[in-house]
Amino acid sequence: MEKRTLLAVVLSVIVISVGFMIQNMMYPPIEPDAVRTAPAPVDETSDSPAVPAPVRIGEILPVPDDEAVEREILYHGTPTRPQMLDITFTTVGGAVTSIELPRHRDGDRPVEMLIRSSEDQSAFNIFFGGPEGTPTDVPFHYRTISEHVHEFYRDFYVAGSEEKPFTVIKRYTFHPQEYLFEISITVRNSVNEQLPLDPERAYTLQFGPQIGPPFTDLDGRNEFRRFHKYEDGRRRNVNVQNNRFVEETERVGWAAIAGKYFTAIAIPDTTLYRIRYSAVAPEGLSDAASLYLTRPGIRSSTNTDVFRFYIGPKITEALDPFNDGNNAFGIRNANLDAVVDSRPLLGWLENILKFILQLIYRAVPNYGIAIIILTIIVKVATIPLTNKSFQSTSRMQEISPKINALKEKHKDNPTKMNQEMAALYKKEGVNPLGGCLPMLLQFPFFIAMFGLFNNHFDLRGAQFIAGWINDLSAPESIWDFGGMTIPLLGWNDLRLLPIIFVGTQIISSRLMQNPGQTGGQMKMMQYAMPIVFFFILYNMPSGLLVYWIFSNVLQAGHQVYMNKIRQKKA
Repeated sequence: MEKRTLLAVVLSVIVISVGFMIQNMMYPPIEPDAVRTAPAPVDETSDSPAVPAPVRIGEILPVPDDEAVEREILYHGTPTRPQMLDITFTTVGGAVTSIELPRHRDGDRPVEMLIRSSEDQSAFNIFFGGPEGTPTDVPFHYRTISEHVHEFYRDFYVAGSEEKPFTVIKRYTFHPQEYLFEISITVRNSVNEQLPLDPERAYTLQFGPQIGPPFTDLDGRNEFRRFHKYEDGRRRNVNVQNNRFVEETERVGWAAIAGKYFTAIAIPDTTLYRIRYSAVAPEGLSDAASLYLTRPGIRSSTNTDVFRFYIGPKITEALDPFNDGNNAFGIRNANLDAVVDSRPLLGWLENILKFILQLIYRAVPNYGIAIIILTIIVKVATIPLTNKSFQSTSRMQEISPKINALKEKHKDNPTKMNQEMAALYKKEGVNPLGGCLPMLLQFPFFIAMFGLFNNHFDLRGAQFIAGWINDLSAPESIWDFGGMTIPLLGWNDLRLLPIIFVGTQIISSRLMQNPGQTGGQMKMMQYAMPIVFFFILYNMPSGLLVYWIFSNVLQAGHQVYMNKIRQKKA
């Protein structure tokens, strides 16, 4: 019995460890580079006035325009007319400096989907040429086409051809109840000639430098940033090292920057764009995630391209309408829902548990209590198998003298001993692995719960006990080490739930121990295995630990009850 129990525990640890390994293989963490290039030092002692760089023939410059001034423009909803997106524009480049999601909170504020390290950083900038080309970072004119359509425009010229300016027009089209919006970029020549842009790379549209909500650390579990693309009918990952970029020229359905709960998805039109997935961080940011869409050369005097961007929650309820056309823009078959991480192994069980959890939450609006009720439901559903396991354990105890006699009789002939023991099990109607069921039954639910608590959007920020378990989708903390990190382990907080878990696991294991099972293997199962899981679970979502702790409590209570019944029968 001890060997079978030990085998079950070891196999369970292997299953969980392999599961985490597969997850890390599917979503490898972004490794920081060992060396980063430092900015060149600036000589602040020089009194020499700045000398403007000479204009080069062929350089693109803005047409002087004193009426185009820098200012901020708000596209915000009101309490009586809320919107999915609250946008703050700047006339500099006709760009965006803030994207808030009023329906989703980050503490006491709306979720901010654009992280910047300085005021001069913004999103949806245009560069002439490639990503390193000339930026259009000058004030544009602004005009309101309608309540939800905003337009920016500015004239430019090529040095040496001042008499032939061209106009860049950037138009944003929103719908108040959509996370998706359109950006159309029109470049129009003042003469009936081909636009004077790079024949290979006309311009680049940028989104970055980082998506929100703001974070303190990207640990790959509680928060992350990943690049995806939709190509050939499925989502593919784009692996980009920190402070590096990957550039590809291919036709994709979309390109995305995905966090744990929110995402920014760029949906280009049918033009074959060169797409850069960039983790190159500007000064002031430790981690960056940007997209650059570079248009090929334009052979006409006027051209308009239309880009669509989805910036919002990573949930199927918000993404599915772009498959069936049930959206304000009439978009179909966009497959934006592929950005949501799937769970192919036990996804069906995770979906069942999520459905039950949501039903419970409607009746009891506290996800912590809902998890406890869900734990009770799971326990009740598995009682028949657990009882059968207890009965098998009891029968094994009854025939243990016969087993010991066979071991002694055939100790020099292992083959014969195994044959005789198999015959004994068959005769007595005993399954030697039946006693392992209580432990083995937990692990499919554990893996499904792990996926649920890591990905269920509604659990984000869900509070159980105020001041302690403030977010069931993240680890809890009772003491911050004040910036210190424990070497090797990487821990920077003291957590109480893993300690409670160890206590309940040891108590549950001791109650499951049969009389006479006092060997070293049982002691290892009782003490060593809970400690191993302590390290595995230390940084897991607190919701998962709440589930397992109460599962241990219910298991211990059930074991006490079964032990009393067994004692009465004896």
